[in-house]
Amino acid sequence: MSNKIIGLTLLFISFTGGWAWMDYRQALHAPVVRDNSVVIEIVKGDSMTRIAEKLAEQHLKVSALWFKIIALQKQSAAKLKTGEYEFTTGLTLPEIIDQIAEGKTRQHSITFPEGWSLAEILAEMKSNPHIQHTLNETSPEVLRAHIGITESKTEGLFFPDTYFFEKNMSDVSLLKRAYDKMQSVLQEEWPQRTANLPLNSPYEALILASIIEKETGAEEERPLIAGVMVRRLQKGMPLQTDPTVIYGMGDNYHGNIGEQDLKNPTPYNTYLIKGLPPTPIAMPGRDAIHAALHPDTGNSLYFVAKGNGTHVFSSTLQDHNHAVKLFQKQKNDQYRTR
Repeated sequence: MSNKIIGLTLLFISFTGGWAWMDYRQALHAPVVRDNSVVIEIVKGDSMTRIAEKLAEQHLKVSALWFKIIALQKQSAAKLKTGEYEFTTGLTLPEIIDQIAEGKTRQHSITFPEGWSLAEILAEMKSNPHIQHTLNETSPEVLRAHIGITESKTEGLFFPDTYFFEKNMSDVSLLKRAYDKMQSVLQEEWPQRTANLPLNSPYEALILASIIEKETGAEEERPLIAGVMVRRLQKGMPLQTDPTVIYGMGDNYHGNIGEQDLKNPTPYNTYLIKGLPPTPIAMPGRDAIHAALHPDTGNSLYFVAKGNGTHVFSSTLQDHNHAVKLFQKQKNDQYRTR
C-alpha cells in the first residue's frame, strides 16, 4: 500500500473519529426536545432500538446507536420501564433515559368533588379515556368484594379529592385508593371527637357528615349545621333535611320536593323517621367530617336558606317561621319548616 493511500486512510479514520466524537458529545448535552413536549408509550417487549424509534417518530433527533451506548454507560439498559411518558422541552437524551429508567411516567388526574354520589363517581371514571374500565355494570356486591369494603353499602365511602394516576390504571384501583383514604381520614378524626355525641361509630359520623356536606357549601356554616343536627338527635327530633329525602327519591327527583314526597316512607325520609338515615347520601370532605365530630355548641334547632348560599339559624320555631317568611316565602309555598 502506498504512502498516499495510507495517509488518506488515516485521514479518513481521524475525520470519522472526530465526527463521531462530536456527534456523541452532541447526543450527551444537546436538548432533543425543543419546541413542544412529546408523549410516547413504552410497552412490554420494546427494545432500546424501538424506544429510540418511537422518540424519532415524535420528530426528536435521537440516534438508536447513541441511545444504546448512553443507556449502557448509565447502567440503565436493564432498568427501562414500561408506561406512558411525557418529555418536556429542554430535555437531553441522558435525561430522557433517566426518566424512563426511574419510571417517571406521565400522570393523569381525576377529581371527585365533595358531595358527589357513587353514581356520579362511576360516570366520571367511565368517561375518562385514560382509565382501564373493568366495572361496567358490576353489582354493588361485586364492587364491595373487589375493593374489600366491609360496610353493607358503598355510598359515601370514597374520599373526595383529586387523584393522579398512570395511564391504564383500573377503575377498581382508583376506587380502592379513594376508599382507603376515607378510612384513613375517619381514623384520624374519630378519636378527636367532642365528648357525648349521639354517634356510635365512625360510620354514623360519616352519615351525618354527608348530610352536612349536602346542606351547605359555606365552610363557616358546617359546624352550625352539625350543631342543629346533633341537638335534634339528642332531643329525639326528626332531622327533617331535604337532601336525605331527595336521595331516597332516586330517579324520581326532578328538581322539586312535593308534599307527597314528604309523606313517602323511604328509609331516607327524615321528615318521617327519627335518627340518621341508614347510609351516607354523598361523599363528605374532611371539613364536613370534622364539623360532624365538633358541632357548634349553641342552641339553634332550625335553619333556612337565605338564597345566597348561607342560612339563618333559629333556636325557636317562632323565630324560624319569621325567617322563612323573610327569606323563603314564595307564591308556590315550596319552603317548609325544618
